[in-house]
Amino acid sequence: MMTPASTRNPGMMQLVFELRKNNVADDVIDIMERTPRELFVPQAFQDRAFENAALPIGHHQTISQPLVVAIMTEALELTDRCKVLEIGTGSGYQAAILAPMCRRVYTIERHRMLQDEAIKRFAQLRIHNITTRCGDGSKGWPEQAPFDRIIVTAAAIDIPPVLVDQLAIGGIMVVPIGDDQHDQRLVKVVRTDDGTEISDLGWVRFVPFVEGEVLP
Repeated sequence: MMTPASTRNPGMMQLVFELRKNNVADDVIDIMERTPRELFVPQAFQDRAFENAALPIGHHQTISQPLVVAIMTEALELTDRCKVLEIGTGSGYQAAILAPMCRRVYTIERHRMLQDEAIKRFAQLRIHNITTRCGDGSKGWPEQAPFDRIIVTAAAIDIPPVLVDQLAIGGIMVVPIGDDQHDQRLVKVVRTDDGTEISDLGWVRFVPFVEGEVLP
């Protein structure tokens, strides 16, 4: 069992306070408190690891703001039976938060170096229910579909129909939408027998969702 980060770094106490102030659920806060965010942050930003802010991780990617991680996690309404697809592994932080709350996480990253680093972090934390792939996240992971939950950690221009098709009936997808970093909305998509139900979760700022080749 991981030791709560607040006992290792006083900065986590302030972050927990901010999460509670924003009405984040206790179970999500507990997992975030036990997951060492400093492990997922580059050395140059170690002194900011517990700030409620997005931070660069290289390759023009970021580790998301902790409050946004919490909001997206909570919106997924996870159970221990859920099979989850994550588009955009990045540092691996979001996947590490999801893993204790579900059956398995399948996560795709197009930057091979980021994927390799994330795999090492999962092993260090002894997280064994995450499966990774280096590839084009816009195609999803059809061999493993359908998924009970899908989370997209980059902003798409519109709700990706390919990913909706890989979502189980009754499943939930959380995805940022918008082609301008200053005008993005986080939306929750529930797939129904008749189509989808969409709700707005508020303003966010993510790097763009990029289709195409795998990068080093």
